[in-house]
Amino acid sequence: MIVIRPAAPGDAATLTALAMRSKAHWGYDDAFMEACRPSLAIHATCVQPTFVATDGGTVAGFYQLDGNEVGAFFVDPPFIGRGVGRALWEHVLSEARTRGLSSVEVLSDPNAEGFYLAMGAERVGEAPSDVFGPDRMLPLLRATIG
Repeated sequence: MIVIRPAAPGDAATLTALAMRSKAHWGYDDAFMEACRPSLAIHATCVQPTFVATDGGTVAGFYQLDGNEVGAFFVDPPFIGRGVGRALWEHVLSEARTRGLSSVEVLSDPNAEGFYLAMGAERVGEAPSDVFGPDRMLPLLRATIG
């Protein structure tokens, strides 16, 4: 059973490792992954609300929501295709609705764009990567809160 809870400071190292595994799942080389490491690090003192999905007590994924921006959204590769991503996305929308937001945006890894489209988001443009700048443009997606 998938349970979603607020992250605790003690989750930081687990979530950082999960984010690295999730990003590496797409076949990026070691140099790319090392360049991404600082931006994927989750810190115990993080001010962005972070929510963790567990499946059978095991941390399976997480997301961060900063304003209307989904700043991180990762599912551990062994849990891909098992409903964790959908449960997290539904939680994103519920949390956004609770906050009175009309939409959320996500700057997506190109490999994850299909997931967000399947969840009802639409591509509204693209923006440069926060790690690689204008040399790597990423899909910008928006989901309207119904």
